[in-house]
Amino acid sequence: MSPAGAQKSSSLTLVLMVTSAAIGGTLQYGYNLAIMNSPTIFIQTFINETFLERWDIQLEDYQVTLVWTIIVSIFSLGGFAGALIAGPMTIRFGRKKCLLLNNIFLMAGALLALTSRAAKSFEMIIISRVLVGINSGISMNVQPMYFGESAPKHLRGALSSSSAVFAAFGVALGQVVGLREILGSEPCWQYLLASNAIPGLMQLLTLPWFPESPRYLLIDRGDKEACIKALRRLRGCEVQSSELVEILQEQAETKGMRPRRPWELFTDRSVRWQLISVMIISSAMQLCGNDSIYFYASYVFREAGISDDKIQYITIGTGSCEFTASIICNLLIELKGRRFMLMGGYIFMTIWAVVFTIALLFEHYVSWMPYLSMACIFTYILSFGLGPAGVSVVLPTELFNQTARPAASMIAGSMMWLNLFIIGMIFPFLVSELREYCFVPFGAVCLLSALYVGLFLPETKGKSLSAITSDFHKLNFKGQDAKCGSQTKAQYQLGEVCLSTAL
Repeated sequence: MSPAGAQKSSSLTLVLMVTSAAIGGTLQYGYNLAIMNSPTIFIQTFINETFLERWDIQLEDYQVTLVWTIIVSIFSLGGFAGALIAGPMTIRFGRKKCLLLNNIFLMAGALLALTSRAAKSFEMIIISRVLVGINSGISMNVQPMYFGESAPKHLRGALSSSSAVFAAFGVALGQVVGLREILGSEPCWQYLLASNAIPGLMQLLTLPWFPESPRYLLIDRGDKEACIKALRRLRGCEVQSSELVEILQEQAETKGMRPRRPWELFTDRSVRWQLISVMIISSAMQLCGNDSIYFYASYVFREAGISDDKIQYITIGTGSCEFTASIICNLLIELKGRRFMLMGGYIFMTIWAVVFTIALLFEHYVSWMPYLSMACIFTYILSFGLGPAGVSVVLPTELFNQTARPAASMIAGSMMWLNLFIIGMIFPFLVSELREYCFVPFGAVCLLSALYVGLFLPETKGKSLSAITSDFHKLNFKGQDAKCGSQTKAQYQLGEVCLSTAL
């Protein structure tokens, strides 16, 4: 095969592998966020009817809303559990097999959702959402790791950030499938909740044909031949010596070291600022309020003055907006760098949060203000997709070595899901209590995040792990390095004095 043909084969294999992993991976996260919005009224009616039939109790509106909020937010607690078990699963089974086994949770959840109506049990919906959350929590951790470890260095950021592209595509797809004309109607809501089984089935049929992560094969399993074979398949040509040397160097650096546990990272000064960065960026990704818009899109657009009959169609625009922005981010991340995209995204989100607040304050005085409010929501989501959505998932893969990467991903994932749960629980109350000022807290989070990125996060674009570690070393041992430097200088000068005296 000619070099051009080999390169084409390589690109095709890599693209197909990414598609197969992501369809049953991060796509599920976005899809399961979005499908809960359209059947809100139908499931709330189902909850009320169930209570009435079982216990002859007519629930108050706030009680129905509370049960509904639990159904929506329990997905986040499932994701938190998934993030915690993702690390041990990837170490034991590998990245690819972990993604395949993850479908057990998905299929069980889909079955419970499908049969919940016939069984007249809203509790089955709650359990289903927990299981689907576990599935999403595992895939959100494992998939970027799998992509980052399988990609050549010059495509590492683009491949890892493609996880965000598929998550955004999942949101858009869930919003389309959730239309009342498709599965979002009263007779079909149980099929809508179970429709997430289809992408999972597609992954089960296709992913086994693709190779495991080359880094996992060499560093974790010590199988050099399998690593070279995987690299050859993914690159479509003979393995470049420089790439193999880099993996071998990382293997040598971690030789004899067991996989790190999450709590060990908190006491290790050499990864202090890496860990702080990952925790802050993962938390900000949810505390900025973007993903909660999908949970409660109707609330937000109603508050912005949009009529009920138009909301479901406008909601589709939000998912399409983030999907478009994620694709642009994927194309720009290797050109502009992680730091630029992340900081720029949060700065624009801060601006749009301020404009949105002003628009809400004047919507009763100026006729076109509701349209400005709606535009601000779209630009807010667009800014999120351009930076935070794509870059945040890349960082745990790039900032930590093979032994610490699963533990770091567990911590990052845990922060993301815990904060999504918190925001999911309080978001409706923020909208109802703060009203015109509901986006002020989110704007503050975006501003603080932009400042942190600008002041403390080094650029990682195109750098090896050792170069990135060196950048963080200056932060981790800032005072200590200065002290050691002055001691070394003093000792050197003392040596010169002694030498002069001897002469």
